[in-house]
Amino acid sequence: MEKVNGQYPVEFRRYAVERMRDCDNITALAKELGVSRPRLYFWKKNAEQPDVKPLGKRKPKDPQKLNLQQQLEYTQRLLAQKTVELDFVKGALRRVEARRQRSASSGERTSTEKSEK
Repeated sequence: MEKVNGQYPVEFRRYAVERMRDCDNITALAKELGVSRPRLYFWKKNAEQPDVKPLGKRKPKDPQKLNLQQQLEYTQRLLAQKTVELDFVKGALRRVEARRQRSASSGERTSTEKSEK
């Protein structure tokens, strides 16, 4: 992945953090992506703490513009986080549905009987 203005694109960083969540070997992932292992953990930390992010070297002089820029960045991080969460839930639902289909087609019971008390 090529850097833009000395930084990796936001989409790439989000992708890397998403891959970290399901990865057992972070060192191998870092080599695969071509970034350092500490950088991956830094991106993960920033993704988990959306309120903590510097605006960079140049801050707008207009306070209203600064406030709007901060709100936009916060909203973009929240949207990215919710997108990752939604993808996780969709994957989990697909796995549950696949398990149910296998169970139903094998002749097994799909639920337990009620106990008599």
